[in-house]
Amino acid sequence: MYGTITPLFPGLPGGPEVLVVLLILVLLFGANKIPKLARSTGQAMGEFRRGREEIEEELSEMDNDDEEEEEKTTTSTSTETSTETN
Repeated sequence: MYGTITPLFPGLPGGPEVLVVLLILVLLFGANKIPKLARSTGQAMGEFRRGREEIEEELSEMDNDDEEEEEKTTTSTSTETSTETN
């Protein structure tokens, strides 16, 4: 008797949902400020991405340094052991 009820935001927003969100944005901020908001949001995302990449590089460098120290320790230990047996 009744049709199925679909939620307003079931997953990713589609056509009508996007229009509702855009209308609310225009009402809240005005048409002139929306491009400025979008630009500043894009710049913030770029800064976040650069910061994340820098941290990932530092972590990988630290990991490589740890591996090199382990190799040096293993090499020096095996050299000491071989000289002691002679």
